[in-house]
Amino acid sequence: MSEITSNRKIIHIDMDAFYASVEQMDNPSLRGKPVAVGGSENRGVVAAASYEARKFGVRSAISGFMAKKNCPELIFVSPRFDRYKEISSKIHTIFREYTDMVEPLSLDEAYLDVTKNKKGNPSASLLAEEIRLRIFNEVGLTASAGISVNKFVAKIASDYNKPNGQKTVNPEDVIDFLEELPIRKFYGVGKVTTEKMYQLGIFTGVELKSKTLEFLEKHFGKSGSFYYNVVRGIHNSEVKSNRITKSVAAEHTFDINLSSEIFMMEQLEHIANTLEIRLKKQNISGKTVTLKIKYSDFTQQTRSKTLPYFISDKGLILETIKELLYQERMKDSVRLLGISLNNLNTELKKAVVVQLKFAF
Repeated sequence: MSEITSNRKIIHIDMDAFYASVEQMDNPSLRGKPVAVGGSENRGVVAAASYEARKFGVRSAISGFMAKKNCPELIFVSPRFDRYKEISSKIHTIFREYTDMVEPLSLDEAYLDVTKNKKGNPSASLLAEEIRLRIFNEVGLTASAGISVNKFVAKIASDYNKPNGQKTVNPEDVIDFLEELPIRKFYGVGKVTTEKMYQLGIFTGVELKSKTLEFLEKHFGKSGSFYYNVVRGIHNSEVKSNRITKSVAAEHTFDINLSSEIFMMEQLEHIANTLEIRLKKQNISGKTVTLKIKYSDFTQQTRSKTLPYFISDKGLILETIKELLYQERMKDSVRLLGISLNNLNTELKKAVVVQLKFAF
């Protein structure tokens, strides 16, 4: 691990089932019940699910139909993004009482660099406890936290003791933590990559670490060097308080290649649902819509259109995507489709935007 990385103290704060928890806080009749924000029994996708609903396999991005099938008692609630933004603003005000080095990822999670903090407290773990307690006392919601030497490890650690908990990975424990970590829990390793790693005999960090850089780049391209470094605790990405999101995207790789534009359009509707959720969550709109197509021979094509106005609504995105899809015939069957929105206008980019001897 580099000296710069090992000197840092990074906290990743992640609100617990944020949208659903806000709804349960504001409406006491929903407390203790399975709640899904977004979607409905007959259409749409779930944007967030309460912990009571998650016990039945209800999670974000699944269809409302499947959610209701998994949990017949599920209560659907329409999202109130203005309310979520209001609560998020209160939480970020608390963050900035501790450090100006705050990098928001969305309305419900952020990185904080507390290496040098306003409280003069050398313990990042104690600061995380205090921040979480203040969020609970002042806002009424619970948060979980991960604390470590870099953003990558802190992000993974924040998921360990959810809900309403935290996990610290001290500098001397980072390598052991990563070596023992199941590969599916590595941040940035999705379902398709996980399956590919399994096929290559990579199931945990220690097996990933045993592979050479050349091997990983051969099988995973540019991502290979990322995997090679992070499993060694090397991730020097700084907490960017003026972080600017350049693009928001959603895509899906299919188990069976698609050859019909009708089927493709059906899948693109699901992808647009997911994209809309991400856009609302980050309070982002954009002008340029891009359709990404990956064919069965792994060649890739993109088609884009720039509109004269900003959009974030699924319906408007799909209108443009349909036009792009039928712009020209497909040259082959399709294994992946994706939609991205860039040329963005976002409030986030304007507003939210030596080994220490002390206890970590």
